[in-house]
Amino acid sequence: MKRNFYIGIAIILSLSFILVGYGAWLNYSDEDQIARSMDSRRVELSAARVMKRDFLPIFRLDAVRFSSDNMTDAVALTDGRIVRWHVGKNTNVTKNQLLVTMSNENLPIRIQEVESSISRGEAMLAQTYSSYQRQTRLLARRATSQEKYEEAEAQYLAAQSALKQALAQKEQLLVQQDWLNVVSPLTGEVLIIYQQEGAYVQAGTPVALVGDFSSLHFSLNLSDMDIRHLTVGQQSMLTFPEHSRLTAKPYDTDYAASNDGLRQRIKATLANIEPPLDEPADIRRTVWEVDNRSGFLEPMLYGGVTMQALTPYKAMTVPLDAMRNKAHNKVFVIDAEGAIHSRMVTAGANDGKYIEIFDGLSEGEQVVVGSFEGLEDGMKVDAELMEGEQ
Repeated sequence: MKRNFYIGIAIILSLSFILVGYGAWLNYSDEDQIARSMDSRRVELSAARVMKRDFLPIFRLDAVRFSSDNMTDAVALTDGRIVRWHVGKNTNVTKNQLLVTMSNENLPIRIQEVESSISRGEAMLAQTYSSYQRQTRLLARRATSQEKYEEAEAQYLAAQSALKQALAQKEQLLVQQDWLNVVSPLTGEVLIIYQQEGAYVQAGTPVALVGDFSSLHFSLNLSDMDIRHLTVGQQSMLTFPEHSRLTAKPYDTDYAASNDGLRQRIKATLANIEPPLDEPADIRRTVWEVDNRSGFLEPMLYGGVTMQALTPYKAMTVPLDAMRNKAHNKVFVIDAEGAIHSRMVTAGANDGKYIEIFDGLSEGEQVVVGSFEGLEDGMKVDAELMEGEQ
């Protein structure tokens, strides 16, 4: 009886071990199958090749301050009262053109007094000259003393000096009289009129601001990588957003017929690079000159300006959508087996569609483009090259 009992217990235990082992085998088999399925699973995505393209970089400038070297005050050089303006605000003027006529009631009186002094001086000079000549002749005949001769000579020289002084005073007064006519210090446009007719001004008082805004300039600090393809004399195109303050004109200058309103595109010419490209530096200052004959800009701060080069060059690029972050220094590279790998890169400017790559990628490599959601390093993918990337 006991023998049968132990045999039954053994059979039950054997069946239990068999069931547990079979369950473990099934579980392992399912996991292995799942793993094989995961290994064979591939994500479909878009890709692009790293390749050299004709590149026109765009620089988006948060703020650009335009300046003018040709802007200065017309200043009164003497005291006087403004009696007439010969020009008005926004009038185009040339250098030395008459702007304002002033008057000074004291000048005519002083000039008349000096002219009277000159007349007396001329009479005195003639009288002393005659006496001096007579004493000279008498001295030659030994008919006068040396003292009288020297006295006549001294009186003659004093009369000469007095007349010269009176003539110099008249010349100075005539210059001051000429200063009553205030002229333009440069060729440009009357931007601001500080003083009105009837106002009394002292010497050194600004009466008007004159400026020439047909040529403006601005400066940019660029990295050595961004500037390596720039040369002095190279041109770029400036565009302004519609919401910018283009219609704001602090000096209220006029528009020229050649302006295109808010669609205005303005050329900027690179005038200088400091330090020069043949000297080592990480940051360089560039100075740009702007043709503003349209009268569209004024010396002020403009925001949201876009500057695009007009001269293309060959650059190693990838689509801008290949950048995984806002810092533009990470991409997913697809290897020969179809696996993706995260890689750090050094990128530069972009043209709105492509971005220049300086380091981290080689020509011909493929990078993931588009959505990166759910992608992980080492994941297998089925990549389809974008149109034009074959």
